[in-house]
Amino acid sequence: VQLQASGGGLVQAGDSLRLSCSASGGAFSRYFMGWFRQAPGKEREFVTSISRGGGRTYYTESVKGRFTISRDNAKNTAYLQMNSLKPEDMAVYYCAASLRGQALDVFDYWGQGTQVTVSS
Repeated sequence: VQLQASGGGLVQAGDSLRLSCSASGGAFSRYFMGWFRQAPGKEREFVTSISRGGGRTYYTESVKGRFTISRDNAKNTAYLQMNSLKPEDMAVYYCAASLRGQALDVFDYWGQGTQVTVSS
């Protein structure tokens, strides 16, 4: 499967953004989907993941209540709605796919990343 992330940009603290991850070359509904991020000078970190049918989601503690992951299997697309953005959310965001599950260490397929910049 090939993944293409989009939707990043420059926003002010408190604003919202919605990232999209379009998939091609595979049966999208078979894949667990996730979002990760990497800030400058830091390691890549797990943000959220969603099950194949969308019924089970996990979030890292720092984004709970602000971010929402979703997917539309008919459109082969996963989304990350980010509300109340904070400067510490600034990073390159990557979408990822897995056939093995939702745990943060089982994602095998990665998109190219989209930059999210949050000004204070």
